Amino acid sequence: MKDIGIDLGTANVVIYEKGKGIVLNEPSVVAIDAETKKVLAVGDEANEMLGRTPGKIKAIRPMKDGVIADFDITGAMLNHFIKKAIGKRFIKPRILICCPSNITQVEKNAIKEAAMMTGARKVFLEEEPKVAAVGAGLDIAKPSGNMVIDIGGGTTDIAILSLGGIVTSESIRIAGNAFDNDIIHYLKDKHNLLVGERTAEEIKKEIGTVYQKTKKEKKEVKGRDAVTGLPKTITITASEIEEALSDDAMKLVRTAKTVLEHTPPELSADIVDKGIILTGGGAQLEGFPQLFAEELKVPVFLAESPLTCVAEGTGILLDHIELIDH
Repeated sequence: MKDIGIDLGTANVVIYEKGKGIVLNEPSVVAIDAETKKVLAVGDEANEMLGRTPGKIKAIRPMKDGVIADFDITGAMLNHFIKKAIGKRFIKPRILICCPSNITQVEKNAIKEAAMMTGARKVFLEEEPKVAAVGAGLDIAKPSGNMVIDIGGGTTDIAILSLGGIVTSESIRIAGNAFDNDIIHYLKDKHNLLVGERTAEEIKKEIGTVYQKTKKEKKEVKGRDAVTGLPKTITITASEIEEALSDDAMKLVRTAKTVLEHTPPELSADIVDKGIILTGGGAQLEGFPQLFAEELKVPVFLAESPLTCVAEGTGILLDHIELIDH
């Protein structure tokens, strides 16, 4: 009997197989024929095509802000990834899928249905911050407060957990992809330079920061001049990127403050003692621990493997099915 956990993210899909660990980690990108809607490539292969496809091929992300934007293509993508991860001749697995904490019942049903289409025997859904907390090594079953900020590709989930459940939470549609867009808009507005998603992501990874005191680096960026239409190269600094990202970074801080304000006092005291754990790929952006710690006046720690926390959490929960909200 196979049990698998899926972190179905806006930016990446990570699959955990019970007994084996993480068996797949690829971008949530699908390349399709624009005319026939036939799927041509999925994952890494499709990601290479982003922004570089001829007219009749479209590279798209079927997940938007943590929910399904294109049902059929998400189903095809899941099917492809599950077969690739655990083999074509698989026994119908039980699947645990993670979703953002504030999505509607309709959106939850869509995720469940897409997973059932892959031939699953049973599908469980669990809220992402809870799974991320478990994957980060927090013991959420005890009657004490734990706070997790899970910054993904499409959404950031902020939650206080106690006794195996979420006490209070907020989900905001600002995360890794929003930061890429901030960089794209900044370069266009300040430097008349047009760049694509991939270039913006490279800039973010190499010199991106949300806390100015952490980086003093520069990077050469190639793109297209918005005025002349010709290729153009400029040099930008980490402090410019910090400026580009500051509005959205502070929105995350304000959301975290709101969650803390709605937390029962006893649990707040626990969080002051234990601190806050940051998880998710977006949490790897330089400066987040310092920014949150300074603004929230609470210790903040980056999880050991922020990108795979959720997938690893599914593995632990699959061993303790009783902890899953059926």
